[in-house]
Amino acid sequence: MFERARNSQATLSGQQAHRTSGHLRRALCTAAAVLLTGLLAATARAGTDVSVLYAGSLVNLMERAVGPAFDRASGDHFRGFAGGSQLLANEIRAHLRRADVFLSAAPAVNARLMGKRHGNRIEAYITFARSPLVIGYNPHSRFAPLWRSHPWYLVLQRPGMRLGRTDPKLDPKGAQTLELMRRAAAYYHLPGLARRILGRRENPAQVLPEETLVGRLQSGQLDAGFFYSTETDAAHIPSVRLPPAITPEALYTIALVRHAPHPRAAVAFIAFLLGPEGRALLRSHGLILLRPLVSGDVRDLPAQLRRLLASGPRT
Repeated sequence: MFERARNSQATLSGQQAHRTSGHLRRALCTAAAVLLTGLLAATARAGTDVSVLYAGSLVNLMERAVGPAFDRASGDHFRGFAGGSQLLANEIRAHLRRADVFLSAAPAVNARLMGKRHGNRIEAYITFARSPLVIGYNPHSRFAPLWRSHPWYLVLQRPGMRLGRTDPKLDPKGAQTLELMRRAAAYYHLPGLARRILGRRENPAQVLPEETLVGRLQSGQLDAGFFYSTETDAAHIPSVRLPPAITPEALYTIALVRHAPHPRAAVAFIAFLLGPEGRALLRSHGLILLRPLVSGDVRDLPAQLRRLLASGPRT
């Protein structure tokens, strides 16, 4: 009798243990499902990073305006890297830096990434805006009052003037600064003007990375520098506009990099920049908008961009 009682108790204990084990398994499965759902939702919310290499003259525009606005509108994430256009193109061509999108300040830079000879890194690009070269100056510099009363080329020759410019080998703005001085010498009938203001072509006292030039001027390390008007407008830097006959200008282009690691997000970024919200931001930062012009075969562009260009903005 006692043996039967013990057996019955053992049986009941086994059934309870089995039920407890079942409840535990179900609870663990439910918890795992909830966790997986949460992870999937978080991943969906996280979006995709889009790597954008862009001309250093666009730092303010890209980091403070276009990038955040694109993130809000798309759910993807702008990841920008600034530098001289030619330097960035060299890195793309040599596969030193992975990129989804490339923005340059000179169409000629893009041409060096096209075709089999250049690694076929981009197949087409779009020119969308321009910005003239200007002289920006620090309003707290001891030379600041002179800009309102003296010709610019005399102010730049003052002893002690700390002048900044970019590398003509790595950045279109640096090359255009040299071109400006060549034109100015002929325009004002002043032979040797470039040598007196700039010194050597690659004068280490003046040549600086493009993405640092605005910050150095604002911090007082420079008295003046050569900038595009979009830089001085966006950073509220006082500037001297030069005669149109001698003024070079940036022509900004955008391209989808071939074999981009994130092609969907890359196309979304280009469409955003060329769409209504993006163009409003470009205009607000002092860029002169152009009717988007495709260089290369338009058939090489993704369908979304072809539709946008066919129906989209004129100026």
